[in-house]
Amino acid sequence: MSVGLLTIVAGQSSLAYAQTGKQTPKKVQKTGKSTGKTTPRQNVQAAKKTSRVKSRQNVQPVKASFGQIAGLRSTSDALDLRSSVALVVDQETQEVLFRKNDHAVLPIASLTKLMTGLVVSEANLSMMERITITQADVDTEKGSSSRLAVGTELSRGELMHLALMSSENRAAHALGRTFPGGLHEFVSRMNQRAQMLGMTDTRYVEPTGLSSRNQSSANDLALLVGAAYKEPMLRELSTSHGREVEVGSRTLQYNNTNRLVKNPEWEIGLQKTGYISEAGQCLVMQAKVAGRKLIMVFLDSAGKLSRIGDAERVRKWVEKKSAYQSSQNRSTGQLPG
Repeated sequence: MSVGLLTIVAGQSSLAYAQTGKQTPKKVQKTGKSTGKTTPRQNVQAAKKTSRVKSRQNVQPVKASFGQIAGLRSTSDALDLRSSVALVVDQETQEVLFRKNDHAVLPIASLTKLMTGLVVSEANLSMMERITITQADVDTEKGSSSRLAVGTELSRGELMHLALMSSENRAAHALGRTFPGGLHEFVSRMNQRAQMLGMTDTRYVEPTGLSSRNQSSANDLALLVGAAYKEPMLRELSTSHGREVEVGSRTLQYNNTNRLVKNPEWEIGLQKTGYISEAGQCLVMQAKVAGRKLIMVFLDSAGKLSRIGDAERVRKWVEKKSAYQSSQNRSTGQLPG
């Protein structure tokens, strides 16, 4: 059964960084005579004017993603996706059902953690070993926050769970830092594993995805998803709905960053989300749709929920194509397959 292939290539246009206009001066020179007294109405007007000035001053320039700068977001496609890059592959036959800028090399944010998990899993390290979060695990790249305070002690298995399910950066960094040989050796292993998988467009510089120098293409990431899916632990931890973790005297609740794992319309076998401003919203998944095991990759999606919306559009498209093919087979007396 064939769903058909859609191919989209990038246009030639480019988008620049968003710019803000001149800020309103903080001091406004008054004209005319002043009695030194103000009416209630004047006080209200002055307050509104001050509020508008502060609001304009707090507006920050929007940092464009690498895909946006390259003009990839101007690429149209038949499914009206908001992701600059998309790829849908049949996991069993390797048939490409949909592609859009799939060779573009872009930052991949926390999709990096899928390779982090793969390297740790394949090393057969003890998941019971206790690991302490240190100052070295604190994010100095983006200044992101974490509920895992310095001094927190968790098992390697717990850190794996939080890294894959909740995209916990300190957890992922600690996994790399405590790898035999240290962080440098771990990153080297990440790149070696990528080469072994044929991920020729991929480069890793650290295990969290906070660095925009961690880059890959949709084609490479599809290979990574296929390899990670073979690891039962990665399938289980990445699709878990949530987990409570004991940290000192507190119990912390962590949830999955991908809301689709709780959606009964989806049968997801593996997933990972990612976001930094340079990468946009990212998502990779292995899911069963219309009886087919599919690998989906979405990169540089604009908007917080747009990657989820794109996945839904792809699912409905595949289901519609499958239903049409089934009806055609019934009308001609052919058996599906």
